[in-house]
Amino acid sequence: MGSRASTLLREEEIEEIKKETGFSHSQITRLYSRFTSLDKGENGTLSREDFQRIPELAINPLGDRIINAFFPEGEDQVNFRGFMRTLAHFRPIEDNEKNKNAAASEPLNSRTNKLLFAFRLYDLDRDDKISRDELLQVSGLVCHGNMITYCTFLVGHFVHSTGWHVHRIEL
Repeated sequence: MGSRASTLLREEEIEEIKKETGFSHSQITRLYSRFTSLDKGENGTLSREDFQRIPELAINPLGDRIINAFFPEGEDQVNFRGFMRTLAHFRPIEDNEKNKNAAASEPLNSRTNKLLFAFRLYDLDRDDKISRDELLQVSGLVCHGNMITYCTFLVGHFVHSTGWHVHRIEL
């Protein structure tokens, strides 16, 4: 019996995803296989619970923030296309200047889109600003043990000394 990944993903879908995300044919089919293995409900979508079963995300201090990045506001499921769009932000930045088409949208793995993606990981209340408290909260997730006090001090000092309050990134 053929693999579920090869039987449910049509060639034209693969081509569309390649154009949109920059992933290769083999990467897309491999990620589709992984997607379907995570899809415990076998309904063509993933839930937050499906992502929480990924060991690397379960132990990552920013795991919940990364998982939330896959879900548009108000959504509790993500399909394969949305899954691939989010993963595209993690692809290395390529020399997009050579391939730039004035009519084409900016690649998902462009420097600007990567910055916006990272910004959203820190903007916990989605108000298009990163407050001091949000910065401290996220920093606290990645600092452990004795480092928590030191990280909090450094972030607090930086915020206080610069009067820093990040607003929506306009690049």
